[in-house]
Amino acid sequence: MMVAASVIEEVKKAVIGKQDCIKKVMAAILAGGHILIEDIPGVGKTTMAVAFSKSMGLLRHRVQFTPDVLPADIVGFSLYDKKTQQFVYQPGAAMCNLLLADEINRTSPKTQSALLEVMEERQVTVDQRTYEVPEPFIVIATENPFGSAGTQMLPESQLDRFMICISMGYPDIQSEIEIVKGNQKGSPADAVRSVMDKDLLLAMQKEVEEVYIHDAVYQYIGNLVEATRNHQMVRLGVSPRGTIALAKAAKAYAYLEGRTFCIPHDVESVFPDVTVHRLFLSAKARAARMDSTQVIEEILTGTKKPKAGKGRIE
Repeated sequence: MMVAASVIEEVKKAVIGKQDCIKKVMAAILAGGHILIEDIPGVGKTTMAVAFSKSMGLLRHRVQFTPDVLPADIVGFSLYDKKTQQFVYQPGAAMCNLLLADEINRTSPKTQSALLEVMEERQVTVDQRTYEVPEPFIVIATENPFGSAGTQMLPESQLDRFMICISMGYPDIQSEIEIVKGNQKGSPADAVRSVMDKDLLLAMQKEVEEVYIHDAVYQYIGNLVEATRNHQMVRLGVSPRGTIALAKAAKAYAYLEGRTFCIPHDVESVFPDVTVHRLFLSAKARAARMDSTQVIEEILTGTKKPKAGKGRIE
């Protein structure tokens, strides 16, 4: 837990004024999930990914997704070796611990789909041979909601592969002044130092798996998810994969809070980030000018929380 706090402190050196976003990304990483950052250009999406990889001592690859990026650039390809007279596998960008997929919505659907097996199965298949990616393996993808000319929206199946979706937003005035000052002498990410390694991260992920969830909290998770499927403004609610992601993210959040057990507050804290990209609103919602955030707030407000008693949750 102390190491996780140290990672957060290191990332804060490069990403100023976004402590909540940093904590949510850290929770997703500890839960073994992938992260989608949707926001306007220039707010620090790439900087955050670089800072996390440096502070954790992870092997990082970055791909700028443009229309000419091919699936082979992601998964790799086979190259004929004249000396051995055999085809030799050439690793693609996915062969790393942290893959930064910049502007993922600017590439072709075929290339986007090349990420699906890697993100879900932690392996790639090239010429009918399967290669496992290194552990841990995390994808941090970014996409810009504006300037959409030539972009391809991610399909529901691929959005569902991301554990959380966050938006960083503009910094406040004081934070922006600090950002400007910090950039006068090189990149703030240069100040980030490594405080752990991949083996320690894997051990921490195992500890997160052991965080206890009471049956009443499991029921609360189920009730929240069910509410997304029955809401009158929602056309497509959260999938079972999303339910699993919610439980894992809540356990990781509890771990960051220094607890070995999960409480309803942990579920509430991660629920918007786990579900915002998994809700597809109806035409009625669009006519009423409602967005996913408003629906999520209604669901959280309208779903009864378990009550904490003496040493128990009811």
